[in-house]
Amino acid sequence: MQPVEQVVEVTDLDAANELLSAAYGPMRLNGGIEHPRMRMSSQVHDQVRFDEVRGHIGLEVAVDPMRSYVFGHTDSGMVYYGSGGEDRFWLPGDAFLCAPPDSPFVGAIRDPGLSTVTLTQSVVDEVADDVSFSGFRPVSPEAGAVWWSTCVHLRDEVLPLFGDNPLVRANANHLLVSATLAAFPNTTLTPPTSADRRDAHPASLRRAIAFIEDNAATDISAADIARAARVSIRASQLAFRRHLGTTPMAYLRAVRLSCAHADLKAGKGSVTSIAARWGYARPSVFAAQYRATYGVSPSRTLRSC
Repeated sequence: MQPVEQVVEVTDLDAANELLSAAYGPMRLNGGIEHPRMRMSSQVHDQVRFDEVRGHIGLEVAVDPMRSYVFGHTDSGMVYYGSGGEDRFWLPGDAFLCAPPDSPFVGAIRDPGLSTVTLTQSVVDEVADDVSFSGFRPVSPEAGAVWWSTCVHLRDEVLPLFGDNPLVRANANHLLVSATLAAFPNTTLTPPTSADRRDAHPASLRRAIAFIEDNAATDISAADIARAARVSIRASQLAFRRHLGTTPMAYLRAVRLSCAHADLKAGKGSVTSIAARWGYARPSVFAAQYRATYGVSPSRTLRSC
């Protein structure tokens, strides 16, 4: 897939709000300075997006849940995010996670030199299943600096030259996610507590499985599954590993694949439409996982119905 590159300049608040909404999801403009100037350059590489926002602008917005992880680095100006009752101000040199992907938040920028890296949940899951970030700052200034240098290297040198090569793009994505997991606090760095081990019992597993099977057609996360099971994310992960030898998100993918198999056998659409219905944005990934599970291609199953 060819990378998508775009540079846009705007000179009024409504245009700035529209541009940011297109990149990050619906926003509601709360206020801003008159006569702004903002330049936004973007690179989109399938499931990874890089943006740079610069200019003379003051903007305050309220943002719906983005359903993706947006990390940032501030070169100049000031950036503010607030979610879950916590206010966070980022100054030049700071690296940060702006907000949890399932939480609404408020934000503001003032004369920013701001770079962001957006990762979809699926590209994170390819490296670490059921991960949840537990902090907004890097684990150390050194870790933040290494993470940002990795982002810049991939954004400015590797992906512009080789982003149309699937193998290079996949390896770049894995390196980017791995560097992010190493730099920011998350559940892969935190061992289960004694309470997590105690809660990882069959009853919580049954509640989680029932929730997954009832909601497989909807956009649910590891956090949603844990809430339905009435335990922490780590306890939910531990219950699935202890009793089923898998993870909550892997179990969800297996349920969705089974549902897709049933739809193919019943002829309920094309391979592409059925794959999309059950959460597969890339038909090639769906086809590979389907063949590995059922021993035949999706198209062959569909033709035999």
